[in-house]
Amino acid sequence: MSLGTVHDAVNLIDDGAAVWVGGSGAGHGVPQAFIDELAAQFGRAGRPRDLTTVRVVGIGDFADVGFSQLALPGLARRTIGSNIGNEPRLGALVKEGALEAYSLPQGVLSALCRDIAAGRPGHVTHVGLGTYVDPRQTGSRQNARTTEDIVEVVELAGREWLFYRALPIDVAVIRATTADEDGNLTFEHEPILGDSLALAMAAHNNGGRVIAQVERLAGRGSLRPADVRIPGALVDLVYVDAAQRQTYRTPYSPYYSGELRAPASGQGHTPLDVRKVIARRSFLEFRPGDICNLGFGISQQIGSIAAEEGVSDALTLTVEQGIFGGVPAFGGDGGAGHNYQARLEQPSMFDFYDGGGLDIASLSFAQVDAAGNVNVHAFDDTARGPGGFINISTRTRRLCFVGTFTAGGLRVSFDGGELRIVQEGRHRKFVDAVTEISFNGELAAGKGQSVRYVTERAVFELGADGLELVEVAPGIDVERDVLAHMDIKPVVGASLTTMDPRLFRPEPMGVFR
Repeated sequence: MSLGTVHDAVNLIDDGAAVWVGGSGAGHGVPQAFIDELAAQFGRAGRPRDLTTVRVVGIGDFADVGFSQLALPGLARRTIGSNIGNEPRLGALVKEGALEAYSLPQGVLSALCRDIAAGRPGHVTHVGLGTYVDPRQTGSRQNARTTEDIVEVVELAGREWLFYRALPIDVAVIRATTADEDGNLTFEHEPILGDSLALAMAAHNNGGRVIAQVERLAGRGSLRPADVRIPGALVDLVYVDAAQRQTYRTPYSPYYSGELRAPASGQGHTPLDVRKVIARRSFLEFRPGDICNLGFGISQQIGSIAAEEGVSDALTLTVEQGIFGGVPAFGGDGGAGHNYQARLEQPSMFDFYDGGGLDIASLSFAQVDAAGNVNVHAFDDTARGPGGFINISTRTRRLCFVGTFTAGGLRVSFDGGELRIVQEGRHRKFVDAVTEISFNGELAAGKGQSVRYVTERAVFELGADGLELVEVAPGIDVERDVLAHMDIKPVVGASLTTMDPRLFRPEPMGVFR
């Protein structure tokens, strides 16, 4: 191991290299100084260029920080990730066709890190069958410039599977908290472990280089072996960024790193609005003892709602980045958590999800069609991706897809436990055919998954004949407020009921009691 600067780190990158950057989302475990310097050096010297840039989770603040900084024509010829939505400047280049781009499920990319480390030819899984990543649909390609097939359909043991080919890895850039003089790395201040170990092994075993950004240095032999997550023998260069932040929003929280438990007191009630109503209705599908996943967006509020109701301890909430138990962070810090039971490596968390370990998940939707297919990643002409959505939804026993009934200007009010539509949204979300399939309703029905689609005014479920309307909000007229704003005609269940009026009142609902 050698000690250098971030400038030295970027100088190790050859033109045409495949560079994998660790970390997640809004700065969790991200070696941000490397991204800054890579963009700066390319701006000054026009190199390194023609890279393949890879990250398991989209890295960015939904504006200008993160992989948006790498939206420089010529810097990359190809980019691969699970969600480019929080990298809007790079997403714009992809939409223009300025570089090749693939969007693979987050858990698939995470598992590929480990498969590449082990010298396997790729990753075989059921995840992605019948969705847009299936080569019989888009094969994960995000624009017309992208033509190479990197996903195949194979048959093993009498079943269809998807085979995701191993990808090249010349350089892995990861982040830790402390490095000793031998390059051993510890993660005591990090909010997640992510894919760091698998990435380091993959690069090392394929003749590549491993670069680590750390907050501080320690003397040889001063780190407890039990705390070392990555041995120094795998690390080629270490540089220090003493100002590294846990996330883009939070400089440091001992609760995120698990060094302290956050006090239980002081949990305020969030105001009642349309998003909280939807999250509450989804929460009514949860049962004491469930092991759960909460998706990005509306579903993130469920952790706060459980705390408001005083029942957080009745559930085990998980986050795909590796947080098991406790209270997931939401908003700009989503991906972290506090008061958790364990902090797992991301590939292991996805092993648990892919194998059907979750009892329930609450995930967002952008479009739904009559067959119960969901699109979460391809809408409004913006390049996005599914993140962990496809992995999570493939084997989870009970699913709630959540979203407002319409989009673009929707306004509602609440009156004594009833819902009023003040202004209808401009865009319909229940459509004849989804733009691309993130979740396949027909396959889910065949597996016996229980699936509900929850909005502020209506609840649907996946039945034998596709989408079935099973609940409407009090104060809502089925014809005027529901069916008139759908491109499809769902089955109206004979047992159509009214949504619980507690959802539309500001006080706690008193669930699990």
